[in-house]
Amino acid sequence: MNGEEYAGLGDWTLDVLGTGEVRAVVSAPAAVLSRAGDTVDPTAEETVRLAADLVATMRVSPGCVGLAAPQIGVGSQVFAVDVTGHPKAGTVHGTFVLCNATVVEASRWKAGREGCMSVPDLTGDVKRAGRVVVEGALPGTGKVVRLVTDAFEARALQHEIDHCAGLLFLDRVAGAHAVYQRKVYL
Repeated sequence: MNGEEYAGLGDWTLDVLGTGEVRAVVSAPAAVLSRAGDTVDPTAEETVRLAADLVATMRVSPGCVGLAAPQIGVGSQVFAVDVTGHPKAGTVHGTFVLCNATVVEASRWKAGREGCMSVPDLTGDVKRAGRVVVEGALPGTGKVVRLVTDAFEARALQHEIDHCAGLLFLDRVAGAHAVYQRKVYL
């Protein structure tokens, strides 16, 4: 692999998306959450608008580090991630959106607690790769990129890619013993 393949986001910025609208987040058992999303044209106007809406919705949702199109009722393979400032973050790429993303390498598997805006009352222990290489297209430009990341950002990417495939974190837990009521902090 040469350095060009791991160029990260390059010169892509959120400016290409414009201003998005805050959308309602759907909760399980909504059917859209259990169906694989359609691949998208990352340069299409509706994809760019969807990407902007995902970022806008993620930003107004406290504690949200990622949001996928199915979570706002759209059966498409598009998601936003931003783990900036999270205490478990290692590598951080800032706020970004990927279309049609796939994990092309995964290693350093480890269980960790996950929650989800679409499953608001539960958390669960999920085994995920602690280091991943993810390939996807950037909305607006359509440029295909490879992101190499680790720690919490790797977990967030895998969680959002699962949403695009019609999977919730509950589909990945080892069993009922690994599911917990979400704690509410005052």
